[in-house]
Amino acid sequence: MRAVVQRVKHSSVIVDEEVVGKIGPGFMVLLGVEKGDTEKDMTYIADKLLGLRIFEDEEEKMNLSIQDVNGEMLIVSQFTLLADCRKGRRPSFSEAARPDEANDLYMKLVSYVKESVNVETGVFQADMQVDICNDGPVTVMLDSKKRF
Repeated sequence: MRAVVQRVKHSSVIVDEEVVGKIGPGFMVLLGVEKGDTEKDMTYIADKLLGLRIFEDEEEKMNLSIQDVNGEMLIVSQFTLLADCRKGRRPSFSEAARPDEANDLYMKLVSYVKESVNVETGVFQADMQVDICNDGPVTVMLDSKKRF
């Protein structure tokens, strides 16, 4: 499972010209589910999201978590995070989980994180427009297999 995490001032997602998710300060999370991912991968990413200390403290050091600052999360499923671009020019998505498996783990992650912070979501498999006001900018990548 992979996640791109952006610290944001605000973020929203639009489907069919309607805002379906909107947050203030917090994390915009793009989430990709890989073939073979399990609840262990989901828990690893969810715990990292909740504990990641990339908000500044009073000394302007990144030392606070999303829970410390009472932030929100907008979590959007994005299978293209699993793109393999090593060969040719057209990305391969063969390592992305099948939609039913991906949606199941995506929704479990959303439920897990919702126990600690306010969470908004996109619409699984929909064509979405995502507005991101990156704060910093601060962007980090997470991978449950620890490949980077």
